[in-house]
Amino acid sequence: MQDGVQAQVPVLYVADADAAGRFYAHFGYTEQRFGSDGDSRWSYLRCGELTLLLAAVKPRLVTVELPLLLYLYVGDLAATTDRLIAAGYAVERVGHPEHAPGGECRVTDPDGNTVLYGQRRGVPAQARAARTGAEARFSLIREAAEAVGRRGGAPARCQIGSPRGEPCPEPAEVKLADSWGDTVWGCLAHTDEALLNARGAFLATDDAMGLAAFLAARHPQPDATAQS
Repeated sequence: MQDGVQAQVPVLYVADADAAGRFYAHFGYTEQRFGSDGDSRWSYLRCGELTLLLAAVKPRLVTVELPLLLYLYVGDLAATTDRLIAAGYAVERVGHPEHAPGGECRVTDPDGNTVLYGQRRGVPAQARAARTGAEARFSLIREAAEAVGRRGGAPARCQIGSPRGEPCPEPAEVKLADSWGDTVWGCLAHTDEALLNARGAFLATDDAMGLAAFLAARHPQPDATAQS
């Protein structure tokens, strides 16, 4: 459509725009423009046709902690990883999921935001880097699967299936939901894919620590002394 979106600019609120800019420079971003307004500062970054706006606002905004803030596809996973490690960042190799056959890694930016990055171009099996131990699988998905296993209640098989519609024989381990109220159970691989590609999808939970418990805790409680 002619009157649709012409460009998209993700915005990250950071504590230090210069420190964040140095981190994202390892992914090929360079500063194009910057400005300030009193104690606040912004930095406009570009990598090819992609843009990223860093905003350092004072007093700093209270941001919600999210499991994943950015997913980036890079041309050379190994070279990107080498740059990050050389700069002192801890990089976790996640594996080779279907959406990133060339490999996928996880790193944290200076503000604690989780960044996953992958390579679309596949590599031979013998060229694949080994995972970095027990923490190699995306931790939040693994933790959700372990919690489901402890409680039980998941269906026998993944309900998501392959991109071509074939049923998935893997066990269902994680429950997903979205902003419209739909839910589905998936295996770890297809859950990972859905979280990255389905708009509004998030990890669902059946425990007692959800929104209902949060709201219940905010309701006025009867005064036990008055009742005695």
